[in-house]
Amino acid sequence: MRTVWERITATQPLPDPGLVLVAGLVALALVALPETWRWVRLGVTVVHEAGHAVVAVLVGRRLQGIRLHRDTSGLTVSKGRPAGPGMVAMLAAGYLAPAVVGVTAALLLAEGRAVALLWLAVVLLLALLVWVRNAYGAVTLLAFGAAVGLLTWYADPAVQSLAAYLVAWLLLLAAPRPLLELLAAGRHGRRGSDPDQLARLTRVPAVAWCLVMLAANLTGLTVGAALLAPDLLARVG
Repeated sequence: MRTVWERITATQPLPDPGLVLVAGLVALALVALPETWRWVRLGVTVVHEAGHAVVAVLVGRRLQGIRLHRDTSGLTVSKGRPAGPGMVAMLAAGYLAPAVVGVTAALLLAEGRAVALLWLAVVLLLALLVWVRNAYGAVTLLAFGAAVGLLTWYADPAVQSLAAYLVAWLLLLAAPRPLLELLAAGRHGRRGSDPDQLARLTRVPAVAWCLVMLAANLTGLTVGAALLAPDLLARVG
């Protein structure tokens, strides 16, 4: 346990800015390409549903379960008041969670806490596993958790750092895309989505919710990029 704690709390040297840029470009390609977006989106869905679950507990709702599906969609079920600020906060948390986690990851990486970030990812996945209610979701979380755990324990520190930066870039760059897809899907395609449910609760149109959350995620991307690559952005400026 002492060895594990020392690994978690140790700081790592910040990587060369060029490597950070490479990680960002790789993440951008993974988000943009249809062949890889499906797998990236599955990871984003895990964070999305975690956002629903965490906020549901924080606002006093009773969490009942999480499901992850093969089509990269997900569902978090909780019990409580069917309306009110708590329900609104829980519904809004899903699409905001990847950007929030991405900015948090960027803050940790700016302090040289790459290994701590990877261990936190393992803890999050294990915590979610308790609430998963379908086999596909359980296998998905176990696979993600095992991959990150092995990387954290066996990989070279430079590889761990690069992987942590890739995860942070992926979350930040991927966060806006599901909202852009919802906007492109039109009114019919948004039916039953989180913004659609928010519209019913608040009388604010679903498209307005999409735009507000998209603006928040783009702001998160800007803040996260400034934390991950301050030298590069300074040179561009």
